Amino acid sequence: MKRPTTSAAAPSAPEAAVDLAADPSAQSTAVPRPRADAVRNRERILAAAREVLVEQGSAAPFDEIARRAGVGNATLYRHFPDRAALVHHVVLFVMDRVTVQAEDALAQEGDAFAALCRFTHAAADERIGALCPMLAGDFDGEHPELIAAREALAEAVETLVTAGQEAGLVRTDIGVGDLMVALSQLSRPLPGISCMAVDGFVHRHLQLFLDGLRAPARSELPGEAATLEDLRQKTM
Repeated sequence: MKRPTTSAAAPSAPEAAVDLAADPSAQSTAVPRPRADAVRNRERILAAAREVLVEQGSAAPFDEIARRAGVGNATLYRHFPDRAALVHHVVLFVMDRVTVQAEDALAQEGDAFAALCRFTHAAADERIGALCPMLAGDFDGEHPELIAAREALAEAVETLVTAGQEAGLVRTDIGVGDLMVALSQLSRPLPGISCMAVDGFVHRHLQLFLDGLRAPARSELPGEAATLEDLRQKTM
């Protein structure tokens, strides 16, 4: 390829510039960007794994996950070498998406209670109710990535609930933990029942629960409001 010519007055290249061809060690420090198709495959695998794990549990076969994702088994194992790695990243995938749902609901809804309703239904669609079974067993609940994701989720939902309470739209005797427990219980498939059979009732029952959060409160709740830290200490 013909090299571009430079005029005699042009300044020389800065000394700090690195010739990657002449210095192989400089190439080794560069962090390559993942290809777009690799990113898409990873997201498809996580989305498919989320659905299969909800339907069949944490022992679901990798073959079915790969088939749902539209990739080969080799591609799945290239991204997630074992079941523990896959479950770990599915949990992060769900938590990150639910956090975004909380942030978007508050930013895009003018009414704080409407934002809370929007978030709750969206979180159910993200299959947040499936997290508890995945967190059982030898799952590393103290992994730094999980701690960061958990804190981000707690902050986003806390902001959402507080906004509703400060606006006088959400009863003040409930905490974020109360919301998340009910959301998890109402959106989790029942043992021995086809996932599709209960999906039709999830949003109906969630809205009944949400109506019970409206202020002014019509009853006195037993016990104390629960925080996410309370849940973490009791379940993880």
